[in-house]
Amino acid sequence: MSAQPPTLLIVEDDLALQKQLKWSMDRFESVTADDVASAVLQFRRHKPPVVTMDLGLPPDQDSTSEGFKLLEKLIELEPGTKVIVLTGQNDQANALRAIRMGAYDFLAKPVDPDVLVLTVERAMRLHELQQENQRLLTQQDGEPTGKLITRDAQMQRICRTVERVSGSDATVLLLGESGTGKEVLAQSLHDASKRKGRFVAINCAAIPEALLESELFGYERGAFTGATKTTVGKIETANGGTLMLDEIGDLPMPLQAKLLRFLQERSIERLGGRQEIPVDVRIVGATHQDLKSKIEQNLFREDLFYRLAEIVVDIPPLRDRAGDAVLLSHAFLRRFSSEQRRPILRLADDAIRAVEAHRWPGNVRELQNVMKRASIMADGDRITADDLNLPVPAGGETPVDATDLDLRTVRERAERQAVVAALSRTDGNIAKAADLLGVSRPTLYDLMARLGVKA
Repeated sequence: MSAQPPTLLIVEDDLALQKQLKWSMDRFESVTADDVASAVLQFRRHKPPVVTMDLGLPPDQDSTSEGFKLLEKLIELEPGTKVIVLTGQNDQANALRAIRMGAYDFLAKPVDPDVLVLTVERAMRLHELQQENQRLLTQQDGEPTGKLITRDAQMQRICRTVERVSGSDATVLLLGESGTGKEVLAQSLHDASKRKGRFVAINCAAIPEALLESELFGYERGAFTGATKTTVGKIETANGGTLMLDEIGDLPMPLQAKLLRFLQERSIERLGGRQEIPVDVRIVGATHQDLKSKIEQNLFREDLFYRLAEIVVDIPPLRDRAGDAVLLSHAFLRRFSSEQRRPILRLADDAIRAVEAHRWPGNVRELQNVMKRASIMADGDRITADDLNLPVPAGGETPVDATDLDLRTVRERAERQAVVAALSRTDGNIAKAADLLGVSRPTLYDLMARLGVKA
């Protein structure tokens, strides 16, 4: 059975020309529309990779306003769509404007059918390659940070650290505020390690002290009242894999001693048992607390700290990760839109400003909850600041760090922040980001390469 040909959307209000275009491109599965409303409906229904469209559409065919409105809507709904604009012979200014807005190409009327077919084929192929590239990036073997979405330089350094240590058995300690993504990093570390066993996480603060020891080490039948059968603990469950001890700063002192012995001997005894059971497991500790301060207060063992801290990763809070709040907002909205089976939701300009201005004390977890609530409560396909229920920012200048006044350093830092912010606001759309920055697309690509910013 032959593969289904790719869908092409033809937007043309002249029905005779519409029919001619469809006939000349019969190798494609074409659908048609003659105004903005029908074009958006067909686009959402068929999700075509390529669209050809006239700028003069009803109800104002003599103007380009409806055409540009449609172009903006299509790029907003799916930035990867290749839109080919058909313009009049003396309409170069509008053609260039369309390219700046994100159109793939423009052709002057009357259009040579062979040139149009070639242009559409090339656009189809480019879209296919980009989709395949994106699929490979998300499924790439050995990429430990595929679940972590960031453009922040410090977070990217953390990702490289995770890559480097993933192949070793070193114990890793993740430090950072609640909600910064410690479990995501721990899971990524396990995924990249090629360990055959499971990833097991336990929250040391969520389980009563009387039960925590049996949860970690397991117990033999008859070890205590109610122990009617032998039960394997979390450490044994993670044998051959990775055990994440979340909120390890809340681990009681008696259990700290037992955990230290396990880290030294790599064997355990179940409660009520006498047999030493060897366990091959990688330990990842995580906490939002200052462990060195707890050591000074005799609330945490110093020898256990150094056993856990073979590799220490300090995760910055979301408020210190340039551009990540907006970038993550786009990702969450895509996910929630899919889960709720509704068109992709987008952030309005006032919502973007509110996201950028909010301090996010609950970090990524708070952001996720805010976006989920907004995706449920929003009436249309645009999320506004009112939907987020976050304060709209007041104007203000960011102070320059007085300790570093080297002009080149300051300029590069400012350029990087601007590029990252523009890419985050536009959800990675290069054309829109370049327009926002007031530069051409090649200039933006050069800036991204020089500043080490990923697309």
